[in-house]
Amino acid sequence: MAHHRITRTVLGPLAAAALLTLAACSGGGSDDQSPGSSEPTSQESSDAGSETDGEAGADSSAPELEGVPDVVAEVNGEEVTKDEFAPVFEARLQQALTAVQSGGQAPDPEELKKQTADDLVDTELLTQEAAARGISVSDEDVDAELGDLAKGYDLESADALLTALEEQGTPPTQARDQVRVQLLVEQLVEDEAGASEPTEAELRELYARAKEQAALQGGQQLPPFAQVRAQLEEQAASEQVGEVANGLVAELREDAEITVHLE
Repeated sequence: MAHHRITRTVLGPLAAAALLTLAACSGGGSDDQSPGSSEPTSQESSDAGSETDGEAGADSSAPELEGVPDVVAEVNGEEVTKDEFAPVFEARLQQALTAVQSGGQAPDPEELKKQTADDLVDTELLTQEAAARGISVSDEDVDAELGDLAKGYDLESADALLTALEEQGTPPTQARDQVRVQLLVEQLVEDEAGASEPTEAELRELYARAKEQAALQGGQQLPPFAQVRAQLEEQAASEQVGEVANGLVAELREDAEITVHLE
């Protein structure tokens, strides 16, 4: 299949803020995480280990993939394959199993499969719509974004970031695909809704929410508002992308031909 599938900030299952989490783990900038980033971080950590921590990790979730067809879904004639489905599902399953160790609810593998298929279908719809509008992302755009991500976490270069990600189990090609789709969807959202800057009130509200969340997680102290303003602006932009993209997906689903082959 020609389309890339994994998004960073849109639709949730494997948001590429995983890149940020892994970069921080590799040695720089973990204290600079956005105060509103705790939820993406948990997803991303699971994404980081999805394809890798060795054969043992893959074997542990392999039985859950029994019965999954080679073609999981079809979206306007494009196939979502088992090979594309498996790493996404395994990442979600691992995340859910990790949550159980902290007192969370045991996952329902069948429900996770359905959610994963739905997310991949939604991402495919967005990539198809971007292509229909003539929106594309060049290799140079991907390189520039990786460079920006690396700088934000005190890494020397995009190559250093890719190396850190590979050590955590995300191959460079997969990381580049994540960034490519992130940029593609961001361009699609801007084409759909136009560019906009968050207001001061919106940033203050986001900061207040982050403080409440930190208090619930053991009273962690956040830096002053001024020190995290840039991260808040990025978080607000991410939320806007997600909101617009989800609305667009709902519209695209109305006219799309979608068949999901999971039982």
